[in-house]
Order: sequence, then C-alpha cells, then structure tokens
Amino acid sequence: MEKKKLVLGVIGADVHAVGNKILYHAFTEAGFDVTNLGVMVSQEEFIAAAIETAADAIIVSSLYGHGELDCRGMREKCDESGLEGILMYVGGNIVVGKQPFEDVEKRFKAMGFDRVYGPGTAPETAIEALREDLGK
Repeated sequence: MEKKKLVLGVIGADVHAVGNKILYHAFTEAGFDVTNLGVMVSQEEFIAAAIETAADAIIVSSLYGHGELDCRGMREKCDESGLEGILMYVGGNIVVGKQPFEDVEKRFKAMGFDRVYGPGTAPETAIEALREDLGK
C-alpha cells in the first residue's frame, strides 16, 4: 500500500524546531511519507510543497503564539492552488495568551482547518486522526 504523504512545517516567523523534529519522527515511524519543511515556513511554501509531492495532508505547527495570524486565509489559498479539500491540521501554542481551547478550535475550524490541537498534544493523537481522516 502506498504511504500517505504529509507536508509538515512550522509556520510564520517561528523558529521552534524541537516539536517539528518530534512530529517528523513520530509521523515517519507511523508509516507516513513526510516532507519536512522545517521552521519559518510561509503558507505559499506549504502549498507549493503539497502540490509538488501530491500530499494528502498539510500539518502546520506553531509555538510562538501567532498561528492565528499566520494561518488566516490558508484554506482559500489551497483552494485557489488546486488543493481543494486537502486535509489541514494545525497544532501547538497557536494563539497569544490563555484562551479557552473550545474558542480557539472554533476559530481555526472556521478558517478551514480540519483538526486543531492545543499545546502538549501527543503526536499519537494526530496520527490516529490522520489514519481516520485519510481512511488508512
């Protein structure tokens, strides 16, 4: 069976590399074909990589709190680029300050993200969701 392809990266001006490496190893060990873009990745870079690799999902992480700004409009850009309906996950410390996670999740889902994860979510949680969402 062909491996499902993921594009992984840390969006915006964020330089937090540790979580990115942990996710890369976890997803790879779980049997996914992962293109890791590293840190400080723009929406355009995520989309170009997803097109180039024929990715099944885009995994966006952010730790510096500005994920909400960095992610705004990404679904629309995906759609315009021919990636309509591509699975999009976002996780980490994605907003500034302490906010109820339910509110944060609602806002990111309204932006077109399929799954939203708060800080400290285990990679296994996303792996299970990916298997479910990708029918694997």
